[in-house]
Amino acid sequence: MTGVKAKVVVIDDDGAVLRSLARLLDVSGYEVETFDGAGAFLSSVAPEARAGCVIVDLAMPDLDGLALQAALRASGCRLPLIFITGHGDVRSSVQAMKEGAVDFLLKPLEAGEVLAAVRRAMERDARARAARAEHEVLAARLDGLTPRERQVCEQVALGRLNKQIAADLELTESTVKQHRAHATAKLGVTSAAELAALLERLRGWGG
Repeated sequence: MTGVKAKVVVIDDDGAVLRSLARLLDVSGYEVETFDGAGAFLSSVAPEARAGCVIVDLAMPDLDGLALQAALRASGCRLPLIFITGHGDVRSSVQAMKEGAVDFLLKPLEAGEVLAAVRRAMERDARARAARAEHEVLAARLDGLTPRERQVCEQVALGRLNKQIAADLELTESTVKQHRAHATAKLGVTSAAELAALLERLRGWGG
């Protein structure tokens, strides 16, 4: 994820809308990339390797906005989506928002609404990428533990004493202390509370 430049991707089969949004975003300081269809976007650089957000028209030939949203989710891409449409469709807007869309804007678009939605989407993406980067670092540290060190860590995180851990794992208390010292050094934590919090964050990510 490092080195990936955040962009606002705009997808619409209406050339006038593409040009208008591109100008608005460009003068507002965003890097913009436009596509006249969802298929063209999906066949470009792998969406999951991108950073930023996507503004996409709900109704397009071949692949509409909701189908694009489903395709991105299936591929593991977490880019925030902002839907735009010329027709207010409550069912579609509810579905889009349930699936994590940032906003659902009606045409004709108002510049203030677009920029506010893009700002929220870019902030959401930045937070999510930072969290994923943190998870990768923590998971790598955890992978660096020996099986025994990991066992000791799990017990420490539960608040068990060295004596109790030694009895459960059939080790001497001094051996438990040694494993504990090595593990906490590798993980960069200094207390049982920090260790428990670290493991909890990893579990929240499925780690």
